[in-house]
Amino acid sequence: MRRALARARDGKALDLTEATVLLHARDAHLDTLLEHAGRVRDTGLEAVGRRGIVTYSRKVFIPLTRLCRDRCGYCTFATAPHKLESMYLSPDEVLEIARQGAAMGCKEALFTLGDRPEERWPQAREWLHAHGYDDTLSYVRAMAIRVLEETGLLPHLNPGVMTWQDLQRLKPVAPSMGMMLETTSRRLFEEKGQPHYGSPDKDPAVRLRVLEDAGRTNVPFTSGILIGIGETVEDRAESLFALRRVAREYGGLQEIIVQNFRAKPDTAMRGMPDADLQELAATIAVTRLVLGPKMRVQAPPNLVDSEYELMIRAGIDDWGGVSPLTPDHVNPERPWPQIDDLAARTAAAGFVLRERLTIYPEYVLAGEPWLDPRLNAHVAALADPETGLAREDAVLTGRPWQEPDGGFVSLGRTDLHTAVDTEGRTSDRRDDFDDVYGDWEALRERLPAPAAPGEPGEPAVRLGEVREALRQAAADPARLTDAQALALLDVAGDHNGVGADDAALEELCRIADDLRREAVGDEVTYVVNRNINFTNVCYTGCRFCAFAQRRTDADAYTLSLEQVADRAWEGWQAGATEVCMQGGIHPDMPGSAYFDIARAVKARVPEMHVHAFSPMEVINGASRTNLSIEDWLVAAREAGVDSLPGTAAEILDDDVRWVLTKGKLPTREWVEVISTAHRVGIPTTSTMMYGHVDNHAHWVQHIRLIRRIQEETGGFSEFVLLPFVHHSAPIYLAGIARPGPTARENRAVHALARILLHGAIKNIQCSWVKLQDGLCREVLQGGVNDLGGTLMEETISRMAGSENGSFKTIGDIAAMVAPTGRPLRQRTTSYGVPDEDRLAAAAASDGVCQSVRNFVPLGRL
Repeated sequence: MRRALARARDGKALDLTEATVLLHARDAHLDTLLEHAGRVRDTGLEAVGRRGIVTYSRKVFIPLTRLCRDRCGYCTFATAPHKLESMYLSPDEVLEIARQGAAMGCKEALFTLGDRPEERWPQAREWLHAHGYDDTLSYVRAMAIRVLEETGLLPHLNPGVMTWQDLQRLKPVAPSMGMMLETTSRRLFEEKGQPHYGSPDKDPAVRLRVLEDAGRTNVPFTSGILIGIGETVEDRAESLFALRRVAREYGGLQEIIVQNFRAKPDTAMRGMPDADLQELAATIAVTRLVLGPKMRVQAPPNLVDSEYELMIRAGIDDWGGVSPLTPDHVNPERPWPQIDDLAARTAAAGFVLRERLTIYPEYVLAGEPWLDPRLNAHVAALADPETGLAREDAVLTGRPWQEPDGGFVSLGRTDLHTAVDTEGRTSDRRDDFDDVYGDWEALRERLPAPAAPGEPGEPAVRLGEVREALRQAAADPARLTDAQALALLDVAGDHNGVGADDAALEELCRIADDLRREAVGDEVTYVVNRNINFTNVCYTGCRFCAFAQRRTDADAYTLSLEQVADRAWEGWQAGATEVCMQGGIHPDMPGSAYFDIARAVKARVPEMHVHAFSPMEVINGASRTNLSIEDWLVAAREAGVDSLPGTAAEILDDDVRWVLTKGKLPTREWVEVISTAHRVGIPTTSTMMYGHVDNHAHWVQHIRLIRRIQEETGGFSEFVLLPFVHHSAPIYLAGIARPGPTARENRAVHALARILLHGAIKNIQCSWVKLQDGLCREVLQGGVNDLGGTLMEETISRMAGSENGSFKTIGDIAAMVAPTGRPLRQRTTSYGVPDEDRLAAAAASDGVCQSVRNFVPLGRL
């Protein structure tokens, strides 16, 4: 205990064992612990200009439904349908509570409800269906909008477990959300008789995933622990460290609540003793020490009896939501203190009580990406622009909630598609590099552990295994095992070339090329197309992406609809049969913007094939329009979208994805978008970006997943291999990713893709943008049959530092292919033959429009 207290005194980072010891502090040891925790809290408050201030939120409690699919042993909030007059509060009831709260000066509408009640109770499903809602969260979203528009209160949503996609849907209607972690104890979840047994939403792994997804989605999020429900002290410490990891990695946890269990009659845990308040104080103090000075720490004031000063000494800086109108529906036997009384008790402890909003001041002042632009006016009306706290003179009034009308005004460096070749980017990184991607040091802890020599993922080339794998690949590639596939990749050696077997690599490429010849013949194909990246403003936080910019960055731009259509027309004049359109996830662009972009191109060039919008953009559009993925895709098809690029895949393994990206869609959602597109008749490509923080085993599993999808849907036209371009990639500049795959690895993975996808996907494409001409020729002799497009503009890879230019003329492509001796053929997106007029126009322009060719760098002339 003395050693742990000394380390706390000296500001040393505590480990799990030390935190566990300090949770036992009582009496004199507790006094010392509280002193150290209070000092850390005071340092944090001074750093943000709130020295001596404890905050609270004036709120109303809206219990939207008391039905829940879980069966927690301590809960009196959840009930059964026969005990309720209605399964949900009606819109009129929701608004009446909100209006009364607004009249009393409340600024937060806390929506509390049970987890997905429609999955347990048919009465809930029937109510939702009768009122026109697909699910409970759709009703939550609708009611949050009504509250914003009709009262001006700011919704804080506590709907329980949410998926990444749910968070995307709800972020535009609520400045903040929350869900208690409660505990990481699996025993309380898995053992019969424990409080979380039989409650699927109380799985600690599921709840931690929600916290991570909220961070990835840039949602200011409230969480915390519940003490005294049967967990051990070690469990508490582990829970705090789990919360610290999420807070460090994503920066989205705006507060941690430390809540003490209070036994309630008519529950399974009515006989359990309440958590001791000294125990609560020790837990708050350790929370403060573990989470640090930047975290806001809260104790609910209606659960601490009269020990307000003790909790302030322990390190809290917030009392949470306090309602002058509604009871605490989760702890109805514990009334809220009067706000004047809370202010007096806070003052007695030497602090001033100040009102905040449901979104904490730091996030109010930061704005994007934490606050959705549709909520800017609502929050600005209530927030002090200097401090981010609640304005004392704020007038509560409803304001329209609507899609932002921005996104189609030509802004910024709209000539970047040519200037990136002639002038380059303004700087090698964004100004917010140090925080927009999360904590780099925390990210290192997430890196996949390196495999031991001889294990999958690292070169362990054993001659007999390789020979057998090569024989299998040649004789019956469909029966190649994962271990054999890894052995074949490993002939490339590691990223330093250690363990390479060049003879085996040549044989691997020969086998792949034989399969290529069998599948598609000797033709090398390409398409005359034009890329149009309509904006690079994006706040998703992909750590490999050097293209994304903030709206205020020097290289940021957004094209108008007219400019998009103009570029499509220029492409058509140059013989293009396809436009490929993708862009950043611009916060001002409404979910219908993608339809407008497709319509603009089709209106100008009706015969142009529109190959547009990655699965990430599909999810963004569906979330913003509150449409299902299927309905959004059908609408996109009707607007003119002909096919989707299967980008945003990177590596389809979430352990890798969450290192590579902060906020991009998880693997499951990528698969859902692609599979749904195929089902509604929209073909897609498939891709893999490799050579960063992944290993060979990830490549094999990714390609296997692509094949499984193809066998189920048949909707992939090609598989495109995209080697990681590192030069300006944030994750490389931070020293986490390696500088892309080696030449041997590129040859091996292109060959293996041909082998593993044989009989499923005919076309294997290499990216000339990312590979130099010589390496393109080598992979053409190792299974590849397609070179992609002339592009006319290519900004994404060039911003990352690719040195292979932004376009290739038909002559350039022919010169690259000529040494292979194989015939070259221009194709359509679907690998058909273009019309004669398209072939003639392409021949006349050499496959690239003049407006782009006018800006050829001097070094290329």
